[in-house]
Amino acid sequence: MNTAPIINFFRGLAALSANQQVSLLFAILFGLLALISLGGLVYSLKDREPDKRRDDNWRQFSRDLRALWVGSIMFWVAWVSGPIGSTLLFGVFSFLILREFITLMHTVRADHRSLILAFFVVLPLQYLLVGTRRFDLFSVLIPVYGFVAIPVASALAGDPKRYLERNAKIQWGIMVCVYGLSHAPALLLLDFKGYEGRGAFLLFFLVMVVGVGQIVQEVASRSVRSRPVARRISRSFSLRAWWLGLLAAAITGMLLYWITPFKVGQALVMAVVAAGAGTLGGLVMKALKRDAGVIYWGNRSSITGAIGLLDRAAVMCFAAPVFFHSVRWYFKVNL
Repeated sequence: MNTAPIINFFRGLAALSANQQVSLLFAILFGLLALISLGGLVYSLKDREPDKRRDDNWRQFSRDLRALWVGSIMFWVAWVSGPIGSTLLFGVFSFLILREFITLMHTVRADHRSLILAFFVVLPLQYLLVGTRRFDLFSVLIPVYGFVAIPVASALAGDPKRYLERNAKIQWGIMVCVYGLSHAPALLLLDFKGYEGRGAFLLFFLVMVVGVGQIVQEVASRSVRSRPVARRISRSFSLRAWWLGLLAAAITGMLLYWITPFKVGQALVMAVVAAGAGTLGGLVMKALKRDAGVIYWGNRSSITGAIGLLDRAAVMCFAAPVFFHSVRWYFKVNL
């Protein structure tokens, strides 16, 4: 088989300017999403007999599709607004999903000091360090200084009842919703030698491989017969479906290598690392939802004001830090 035309095609794509590559990516991305959405609309309008399992699968597909739309639009806004605007955007998004996480956890009056510290000191400081490229401090602010500050603030409130449980939930929420997600805008500011000013493509690469991996895993779990790994947490998570999701993410990463500083093999490995972390993170968040007694984050919106954003961002909160530090470590990027 003559592979020269294919190689030349991808080399031609890699030779395009940043603006040309962005235009092409958005045309492909939003075109595919529009086609999938249109197909889903046509499918939903068909007359059929009621089927609970099929309806559940359709609702899950709709949620995953909406998550892809949200991620794609966020990437577009991040690109248009530049590094500073994108950092502010993700900071606001972190605030909203942390609020959603906390409102579904048990807190008491004594936690108010810790929550004020988390929302109005730790969160803005974390994103300030990202925006100013202080990645050395940004990497340790929450897991080191936040780990000490939150329980101290809680202890000063003088309420020892369920002290460990209350503080663990607040610290876990900060780690996932603030620390994890803050690595996404950090990718925009991560410059490779000879790849300056193209950090947004790394974020696009991350969003695409994680999104494809998650959707393929969900589809495979419903169409491929296999035994769930953790039945009491998720009946849809099986090793066979997980491997199929990673395979789809790997293929997507290889097809997108031309927008990254990676070679084909490197893109494949980075895609597997990111998608694997994201889908396993999704399983962790399902366990947390089971513990909180909810099906979806935000399904008590009439009470808490939560709107389900964490469901759409959960996998990214786990994938972004693993991907960011893997890239920094492997490629020895100097910041």
